[in-house]
Amino acid sequence: MPDIKKWAKPISFVSPQTGNYRTIESASDAIAVLRGAGWPVQTGKQLREAKKICVEVIDGKRPPAEARRAFIAAAVEAHIFVKEK
Repeated sequence: MPDIKKWAKPISFVSPQTGNYRTIESASDAIAVLRGAGWPVQTGKQLREAKKICVEVIDGKRPPAEARRAFIAAAVEAHIFVKEK
């Protein structure tokens, strides 16, 4: 059975710590990154919104595509390059 919380299109971003690409495929992946110590900012409107939306997707209250869009917005806010797959 497929993971219904996975994104239709994964995205990659450049890790600010390592400079390597990391691929995100779901709200679970995204929330782990956004809450992690490696995320370059700890405050911001888009970051707060992305965390909230990811949790709501995990809880089944929103579609996965909304978490994907919110993660991209948080990355832009944090000046992180995002590459769409």
